[in-house]
Amino acid sequence: MGQQDTYLSNHFLIATPYLEDRRFAGTLTLICEHTSEGAMGVVVNQPLGMSLGDILSQLTLPGKPVEAPVYGGGPVMKERGFVLHRPHGEWQNTLAVNDNLALTSSKDILEAMARGEGPGDFLMLLGYSGWSAGQLEQELAGNTWLTCQASEQILFDCPPEDRLDSALKQLGVNPSHLSGSVGHA
Repeated sequence: MGQQDTYLSNHFLIATPYLEDRRFAGTLTLICEHTSEGAMGVVVNQPLGMSLGDILSQLTLPGKPVEAPVYGGGPVMKERGFVLHRPHGEWQNTLAVNDNLALTSSKDILEAMARGEGPGDFLMLLGYSGWSAGQLEQELAGNTWLTCQASEQILFDCPPEDRLDSALKQLGVNPSHLSGSVGHA
């Protein structure tokens, strides 16, 4: 097994009670890129109470009102917008997560969405989550995260409040069994 086999691009991270960073409590994070230089992901289950239409109007992009929710993608650069979408499309600044799923941070995708010409499925996110070289690996070794293969069905077909539990069930974990208490035999 090579070094690249241990990278977690296109995987979900689920915070365990051992993670000390409470900003990630109850979150489901999609790892978009993971290399020897670090990792980048977006939280996909934390709606912010605003809509994509709010963002489009702030950017004065004319077009159809879009009532899709906006999610808090993570604690880094919270003012920067990202669109997680399928299919890839031809956008200026896009990172392929897998063969069908991509993350775009350029304004051209928002302009297309305002015209009703954007990707078929998408999540609008503000901010992202980042880890420096070796940081995520160290956190994983400390049992602070559970990981599983990402599921586009969970991303685009589950309501945000069900995404975390759906990922846990994919792992075979009963969500009620994930608690902060540690038992001793």
